[in-house]
Amino acid sequence: MFLKVRGEGVGAGSHLSGDLVSNLRKFHLFAWIVLLYNVGVVAWGAYVRATFSGDGCGDHWPDCGGQVIPTNATLTRIIEFSHRASSGVALILVVALALFAITKLPKFHQARKAAIGALFFTVTEALLGAGLVLFKLVAHNDSVYRAVAMCSHLTNTFILLACLTMAALLSVPDVTIRRREQGAAPYLLGLGAFLLLALGMSGALSALGHMLKPTDNVLATAMAPGAHYLNRLQPLHPLISVSVFLYLLLMSGMLIHLRPSPHVKAAAQWTMLIYTLQLSLGLVNIAIQAPVWMQLVHLMAADAVWIAFVSLATAAMRSDVPVREMEHPNLALIDEYKPVGKALVKDYIALTKPRVISLLLFTTLAALFTAAGTRHEWPSLLLVLGVTLGGYMSAGAANTINMVIDRDIDGTMKRTSKRPTVTEHISSRSALLFALGLAVLSFGLLCATANLLAALLSLAGLVYYVIVYTMLLKRRTWHNIVIGGAAGAFPPLVGWSAVTGDLSPLALYLFAIIFMWTPVHFWALALLIKDDYAEAGVPMLPVVHGERVTTIQIGLYAILTTIVSVMPLFQRSAGWLYMTTVIALNVILLARCLTLYRSVNRPNAVSLYKFSMLYLAILFLMVAVDRAVLS
Repeated sequence: MFLKVRGEGVGAGSHLSGDLVSNLRKFHLFAWIVLLYNVGVVAWGAYVRATFSGDGCGDHWPDCGGQVIPTNATLTRIIEFSHRASSGVALILVVALALFAITKLPKFHQARKAAIGALFFTVTEALLGAGLVLFKLVAHNDSVYRAVAMCSHLTNTFILLACLTMAALLSVPDVTIRRREQGAAPYLLGLGAFLLLALGMSGALSALGHMLKPTDNVLATAMAPGAHYLNRLQPLHPLISVSVFLYLLLMSGMLIHLRPSPHVKAAAQWTMLIYTLQLSLGLVNIAIQAPVWMQLVHLMAADAVWIAFVSLATAAMRSDVPVREMEHPNLALIDEYKPVGKALVKDYIALTKPRVISLLLFTTLAALFTAAGTRHEWPSLLLVLGVTLGGYMSAGAANTINMVIDRDIDGTMKRTSKRPTVTEHISSRSALLFALGLAVLSFGLLCATANLLAALLSLAGLVYYVIVYTMLLKRRTWHNIVIGGAAGAFPPLVGWSAVTGDLSPLALYLFAIIFMWTPVHFWALALLIKDDYAEAGVPMLPVVHGERVTTIQIGLYAILTTIVSVMPLFQRSAGWLYMTTVIALNVILLARCLTLYRSVNRPNAVSLYKFSMLYLAILFLMVAVDRAVLS
């Protein structure tokens, strides 16, 4: 007996009749065929645009040049008419798919709803195409109206492909989407969908600019006074592509963690693999100046990314997939008290780990003032405030996500057992939504007050901390802090690029100094709390190899920190003030490491830990003063 549930769709846990299973299999195959055909139609539509054939039939629609089937056909007319004909076949196929769903599938089956949705958006697709022709927004038209129409057309196309993809995926027996109690996943996926749509629009406008306003130097043309809006938009597309890649990587990692299912993991891996291929094709496209055939390959890869993303969304929202953020690993730690007002605000602030962020912000601002000093200028108050707040929100988002992922081990360690995510003062869902909001606001604020590169680097640091350190390394290897510590080295890059829009060797040296310094700082702390890490099963170096090996590793990284910290002197990127300060700091650092090696005890570990923070703060302060005041 087939189960009908109005709210949740059909099929989960039901026993399907033989006829229905047979119909679902036929529908499933037919839906994939219709989807692939529509991808081909989309690609051919791009060929029509790229070959300036959009006005092949003049401003006539649905007839072509006054004829239903043109007889006096030119090449452009043949191309345009063939696109209309192939689109007509697509409409027939989607109508057939919808009729199949209406007549053969139960009333509330989710695949049936997706097929009907596909029919609706196929009709709107045809109407938008007609509008382009009737209003002459084709061929050599470079107006803003054409840009808006193209973006609308692309959005409709993506929604159509999404409906067809879901029709295929939801026609598998017993596969349905859960509409309630989905935690933070719908918001993660919703933002991902929005960003992919925005990326698709920027790509379409970039391709239009390349076609209508070709140039040998895209960046120089975009920066020239009075540049056409299409030229101005072109350089943004690669940076937007990388930014969306970083978000999708974060989203995919989070979904794999929040939805422990082989279907979700496989869909996430395919999404990132295809997107990586798409990025590579984009680079090739730029290198060979986007010939028509390459534009078509690039577009089809974009469609494949979108289809993979919809598949990931469907897998994550399936009714049979666990919702991890709605569970709690240790019910005994839940506090029945629910904070409100100032107490709740305090808990949300605690999620961001303000004390940890303070040193990150200091290195960000020091790099910002250093970059400004090299230009013999003073940064504006708006830039300083924007980078400070944007940097705080980005780091706070990373720390909040870290608390959600690590709440199981946080509950086993004394120093973290009172975190809001452990006590349930703030639910994991609310914490994730808070983190998502912080990340979005941070990216937007850095774009508005600094530039896209600074926002991208800040997002890269967030993603690196969550995916590389927290999810991949922290629970697997004692090298976690060596490799994962690079996340804390991103702030100077953000501060520097916020001023200059690029990265100089000195900015990279500042990154390297923090990268080498981090193990010294963190392993000194790990010596103090190694029992906590052992209890939680986290393989920090003192737990895995003991205190003696840890002190040796601390000494080695202190030496590496010393070497890297003096490199700006040899490159003449810093002056005498930095030189004298860094020599004194390194002497003290090495002496503290030697003292710890000779006697591994709590006072010596505390001394090194506290001095390591002072070391970094003074070093960055001096490089900023050296460049800003004495250069």
